[in-house]
Amino acid sequence: MAAAAAPGALGTLQASRARLVAACCAPLVPGWRLHRSLAGARVSPAMWARGWAPAAEGAALRRGYSSEVKSEDELRVRYLEEENRGIVVLGINRAYAKNSFSKNLVKMFSKAVDALKSDKKVRTVIVRSEVPGIFCAANLPVPTIAAIDGLALGGGLELALACDIRVAASSAKMGLVETKLAIIPGGGGTQRLPRAIGMSLAKELIFSARVLDGQEAKAVGLVSHVLEQNQEGDAAYRKALDLAREFLPQGPVAMRVAKLAINQGMEVDLVTGLAIEEACYAQTIPTKDRLEGLLAFKEKRSPRYKGE
Repeated sequence: MAAAAAPGALGTLQASRARLVAACCAPLVPGWRLHRSLAGARVSPAMWARGWAPAAEGAALRRGYSSEVKSEDELRVRYLEEENRGIVVLGINRAYAKNSFSKNLVKMFSKAVDALKSDKKVRTVIVRSEVPGIFCAANLPVPTIAAIDGLALGGGLELALACDIRVAASSAKMGLVETKLAIIPGGGGTQRLPRAIGMSLAKELIFSARVLDGQEAKAVGLVSHVLEQNQEGDAAYRKALDLAREFLPQGPVAMRVAKLAINQGMEVDLVTGLAIEEACYAQTIPTKDRLEGLLAFKEKRSPRYKGE
């Protein structure tokens, strides 16, 4: 019971981490509700609360989260331009603390995530470290990619697990090492790791506090891609950018709805999951993007989607 109390700085850190993960997993598509046909016994109140009820109106992204940020900022938000327009990079920048969590970093991350959720111009979010060799990422309505070029231990890996896709350099090190400190992963690690790699192997890694390199992480399915590190130390980030560019041409509404269908469907039985898919598919039918896609196919040209 003493551990549950988590007094002092440790308790503050754990609470802050929990708030950050909760913020990252708030309702995914503002203003959408699950179809009334799915509001019966098969869909639990918890499922409804996780993503189908309307989200509160989010404030627009403040100037403090623009690409023009001060060098001392702990979180850098960059909107890429030209052929990368629509890609946003969240860079964690606490070199002096090796990207460990602070109240300010949690606050900045939560605000940035809330703002990005309501920004329809955002297509994909990459989470990376601005500190060479250290990673220390978020579940948004758009695809999210964690680029792990260095260390991702404890909370760093827990945040990466909250992303849709993880890529890593072969030299990266990652693991949930909390049991070494006589605590458990308290930022979603005990729940997301089993979902990512299976219960038995997740238990083994958590019980042993084992640290994996990029190749080992790829072998167990913890990351989707592993690359040899380059001289600049950003091989994983570059791969994440390549993936994000692949996502850019697709219909933005379809991307959001597909993510929602996958996330919600994985939490229920297949019959309910198929019903969720049907409801999500119905959301795309009346969109202007769908008509634009059909017209572009007929005219043999690239579609010009607007997220409408």
